[in-house]
Amino acid sequence: MKKVAFYTLGCKLNFSETSTISRQFEEKGYLKVDFQENPDIFIINTCSVTDNADKKCKKIVKEAKKISPNSYVAIIGCYAQLKPTEISEIEGVDAVLGAAEKFRLHELLGDFAKEQEAKVLASEITEARSFNNAYSINDRTRTFLKVQDGCNYGCAFCTIPLARGKSRSNTIESVLASAREIAATDVKEIVLTGVNIGDFGIVDGKRNERFADLVFALDEVEGIDRFRISSIEPNLLTNEIIEFVSQSKRFVPHFHIPLQSGSNTILRRMGRRYLRELYEDRVSKIKTLMPNACIGVDVIVGFPGETDELFLETYNFLNELNISYLHVFTYSERANTRAVELDGIVPMKKRNERSKMLRILSEKKRRKFYEENLGQTFTVLFEEDVEDGKMHGFTENYIRVAAKYDPMLVNELKQVTLDAINAAGNVEVREPEMVYEKH
Repeated sequence: MKKVAFYTLGCKLNFSETSTISRQFEEKGYLKVDFQENPDIFIINTCSVTDNADKKCKKIVKEAKKISPNSYVAIIGCYAQLKPTEISEIEGVDAVLGAAEKFRLHELLGDFAKEQEAKVLASEITEARSFNNAYSINDRTRTFLKVQDGCNYGCAFCTIPLARGKSRSNTIESVLASAREIAATDVKEIVLTGVNIGDFGIVDGKRNERFADLVFALDEVEGIDRFRISSIEPNLLTNEIIEFVSQSKRFVPHFHIPLQSGSNTILRRMGRRYLRELYEDRVSKIKTLMPNACIGVDVIVGFPGETDELFLETYNFLNELNISYLHVFTYSERANTRAVELDGIVPMKKRNERSKMLRILSEKKRRKFYEENLGQTFTVLFEEDVEDGKMHGFTENYIRVAAKYDPMLVNELKQVTLDAINAAGNVEVREPEMVYEKH
């Protein structure tokens, strides 16, 4: 029995796809093993959001060949679509498969026999037209379920449309079938993932369904306690969706909404489809209906044309906004994007300084959000994540909780009262008041 190992770089969407591809291998009789267990085959699923992600790919290949010198190494994912020839020249790589090919590894590579030269199987991104259903089942507590792929937006900084193609979706009927399959595995939480999930509903280039209708339908699925929306564009997060989540049986009060800049000047240069006033309105709407809701924000610093004054617009906007945490990205130049043609390049030292300022702000925001929720009772989904005798889990509104380890609590939902923030920045719970919730 040949052994195969997987390594995933990047987003939750990549994790859902790797998990699905790994199941294809197991169905073909391969033994899935850990990276260090001398595999015969390595499948490396890559990201290409930043230059750093590209470098990581090269490092993973080098490590793989150290562990198993005679192994077969196949590279898939966004970096594979964008730079297939460059990857094929990395020492140790046997095959590179693009977006339209990555789910056809067995059909295209047969028995994974090594050849003199690396195979490059990456068609033009326009060939990536079909939707491939995918979900992760590696973590029994939560599953990442892919509902949408690709993007029709043309943000100036982004390579994703070049790496994943046009927006396309699963159908509501098929997503519901996957959710029921997942429910049968005793998973308690499903995270909906995609490139631009608010754009859900496009099949063969035509809009057939809406993301709001998918949310309404999933809320009726028995056997799943929680649904979480991974990330949604502010212009696609409608009042209809926010109002529904506020009354929902299963959708949790946690939104991750990309902002990218708090300056309208920069938002326009980026080609974003909203201004800061709309973003502020979305946050206000959520907090009015769900005061305890967690709101995460993506922000890019150092975009061309971002002067000190414009950066301070972003900083002050975020400082005053009622949000819970930030994901901060330092702008990096990407080939074939409009942004590389723009003037006003920000020196890397200044980009890093701004990133540091916003990461400090993020920590302050997260702590303030945690403090506001102390003394209240929430339901925690505990994970098999133990450090120093403490187990961890997340409340419905995404507060990371620490409690005394109890094996009976793993993958269980339990009501807890939040007591205090510990030195690690997690929230301790009042042990005596913990009460089991039956499911």
